[in-house]
Amino acid sequence: MPLRRLLLSLLAIVGLLAWPSSRVAIAAAPAGQARLAVAANFTRVARLLADQYAHQSGSRIEISAASTGKLYAQIRHGAPFDILLAADNTTPQRLVDEGLAVRSSLYDYATGRLVLWSRDPTLITDGERVLRQHDFHKFAIANPELAPYGAAARAVLRHVGRWDALKPRLVLGENVGQATEFVISGNAKAGLLPRSLVMQAQRQMGGSSWLVPASWHPPITQSAVLLNHGRGNPAAIGFLRYLRSAAARRIIAAHGYD
Repeated sequence: MPLRRLLLSLLAIVGLLAWPSSRVAIAAAPAGQARLAVAANFTRVARLLADQYAHQSGSRIEISAASTGKLYAQIRHGAPFDILLAADNTTPQRLVDEGLAVRSSLYDYATGRLVLWSRDPTLITDGERVLRQHDFHKFAIANPELAPYGAAARAVLRHVGRWDALKPRLVLGENVGQATEFVISGNAKAGLLPRSLVMQAQRQMGGSSWLVPASWHPPITQSAVLLNHGRGNPAAIGFLRYLRSAAARRIIAAHGYD
């Protein structure tokens, strides 16, 4: 069934592949391989990029997905990732400032957008009016303390004057994959979610959506950085170089990123 396939796809995004937040002790990646920590919203695109890069270079990229906040904690606890693709630009910069990443490798690889989405195809006919006035019983966003898209969603709700009213009704995903799952499963009537994940969900089940004006929240600038663990790893360095290529940019743009 389409719903089951989509739920199974999103389970990987929820963070089941992520390292635990406690201390990590795992061997270094073998030659020709790099370990990529990726924000949940970008998981599917990262897999496509990794496949393309592997086809070109013969190097394998192993992917672990979670919220940016959780990935940051794992890196601080010694998780042996070579690259971080965050959902913001502050976390990679913080890792550089803390001496855990390579300053010269910082790169803004995508800009995210938020979408108001519901499985109900009749709900969102006037997105701004619905967001300002609809009496949602349950409304999904990612945890603002862990996920940059959740922080952006909180900013949007404050912008329209609904944060205080909706706060008791929020269902918070540990990351955007879980927040999207809440809407897919019907546990939330609607949610403020990454355009990339909504595009994937709508292809499977339709619904109604509205692209939130970018001016309603701080820019969701997503940055990449080479972590200290990846210094001298040709697979990691090569993947970051590939990420800047025209071919990679076309893939990123095709999945809902500016």
